[in-house]
Amino acid sequence: MTKLWDDLKHNMKDWSNAAIEKAEEVSKVAVAKTEELTKVSKIKIEVHQLQRDLRHEKEVLGKLVYNQAKDDNMANFTGNNDFFAHIQKIDHIGESIKIKLIEIDTIKDKYNIPEDSITEIKDVVENDEKNIKEESE
Repeated sequence: MTKLWDDLKHNMKDWSNAAIEKAEEVSKVAVAKTEELTKVSKIKIEVHQLQRDLRHEKEVLGKLVYNQAKDDNMANFTGNNDFFAHIQKIDHIGESIKIKLIEIDTIKDKYNIPEDSITEIKDVVENDEKNIKEESE
């Protein structure tokens, strides 16, 4: 009976050690996934803010073009510094968005995130860009 009791105690220790190891593995995965989600979410917020800035800048450019064409009968913007400043800002914001998307790809590679989840993020960004274009036309 004592041997049976000792075997049972030994097996219980082994089972508890295995359970502890498994719990540690699960918690490490949970921490990594949380870190990945936090980083991706932060970048997505930054992308959305950049898209808002892009939309605003295109709106300002559109107003400038409209006012120049209507009030001054000016359809040629050669030498118009305001016009080219807005164009540069729009290009800069577009490049910033591309950099953020590359950051998302880097996180995807680092954490082995499936392509589907990143594709969803890019689809949202592309749809927003499409909507911005349609609004500006």
